[in-house]
Amino acid sequence: MHTEVQGPGNDLPANVTSIDEPPAQAVRQARTRKKLPVVNKDFQLERFNWHRLRRIIHALCFVIFVSLPFFNVIRFDIPRQRFYFAGFELWINEFAIVFFSLMFLLFVITAASMLFGRVYCGYLCPQMIFSEASINLEERVKTLVNKYFAKQSLGVRHWLNNIAVYSVLGVASIFLAFVFISYFVEPRDLFGRLISLDVVTAGGIAGAVVTMITFADFAFLRQRFCTTVCPYGYLQGILGDNNTLVVHYRDPEEICVECKKCIRVCHMGIDIRTSPYQIECIHCGECVDACKLIMGKFGKDTLIHYAWGEKGELLGDDRAPWYRRIGLRDAKRIAVIAIILVYGTSLGIAFSMRHSVLVRVSPDRSTLFRKGDDGRIYNRFRLNLANRGRTDATVTISINGLPDTSLSLPSNDIAVKAGESIETEFEISVPAGSLSQQVNHFTIDSIAAPEATRDSFEQTFIMPLENKTK
Repeated sequence: MHTEVQGPGNDLPANVTSIDEPPAQAVRQARTRKKLPVVNKDFQLERFNWHRLRRIIHALCFVIFVSLPFFNVIRFDIPRQRFYFAGFELWINEFAIVFFSLMFLLFVITAASMLFGRVYCGYLCPQMIFSEASINLEERVKTLVNKYFAKQSLGVRHWLNNIAVYSVLGVASIFLAFVFISYFVEPRDLFGRLISLDVVTAGGIAGAVVTMITFADFAFLRQRFCTTVCPYGYLQGILGDNNTLVVHYRDPEEICVECKKCIRVCHMGIDIRTSPYQIECIHCGECVDACKLIMGKFGKDTLIHYAWGEKGELLGDDRAPWYRRIGLRDAKRIAVIAIILVYGTSLGIAFSMRHSVLVRVSPDRSTLFRKGDDGRIYNRFRLNLANRGRTDATVTISINGLPDTSLSLPSNDIAVKAGESIETEFEISVPAGSLSQQVNHFTIDSIAAPEATRDSFEQTFIMPLENKTK
């Protein structure tokens, strides 16, 4: 790919016309400093390079980002007070599972930042992915406008370019805002609001605001969002240490040709040669590829590498043990990984013990008992059913430990639809003289089909005091 250099602000020698070729002046300087071989103009990067890897990961992350809320992999439904994780529908009262899920994700993020620094920003962050996409879109639109409207004046081409770019970004902002809000609102409900152009309700206003913020971000802020607004970059800087993965410049033989291509390809506009610990560095590796391309034309290896700390081994160094090559370089990292395994195991156990149908039985003690006209003693109970699964269920209630009981339910097989909650009351009655104790212990058992899960609830039945004296 041949990229022309335009403008005086590139810090290049006057005779330079392409950033893909080593500048002639830089070549002369390099030859005077070190005996370098003749330039190989046909040198190309190998098939694997960090730029290609980032593009593949960006495409995968885009698909994942768009798909997650629609398949309930991760979604927090605010109106319904539901938390979706790994396909499970967690209700707000399932605090233990929600807690383990959030702690698991927190420690995964912590471990990733401690081991790999700001790799998330360069490879996985949706903000960075869409910012780079908007920049590439602007460049492609500008190229097309200059090609097909070359006869027009510079001002006309400028306005045509802005109209085209902002129109595409406007449509993209609506789509991305829809996806983002889908993490917090049911997508079908949100789509209905979008079709009806709802800008009156709170949900519609929130959607319009998110859309405008998204447009402003990708049209104007872009990477400036990472350095001025986003707190995660600074958090990663706090979690890093001397063994964290960094992009590091090493030139012990002083053979740098000063082409400055590593600066021009940097999305954040920094000079990695000054320090590997710049907060703006997103560890994208573009400067690594740029230096490898230029130095490869001299028959030399790149001067910029991924390394485990400023003085640590290079990434991929086969001489280091396998555990050091993947970042496990001290006890602190091993401890964090162990904590992740603990939370992951706890989360798995919590999910395995979870029942799709939640059954709760509690006594109604606003009235201890009631004497019926039929001579029986009645106690009232509350029944709460919640179907947290994806299929309809049936709950059967039975009484154990009380003789001659009668259950006042219209049907003992209670149907509960998927996602439905039922709260009802029922009475249990016994003959007036059948129990000698005032307080009698028994159990209420439930069976939920089709999973055939069983629950047992210990309860008490209150009899009139005169029964105790007989």
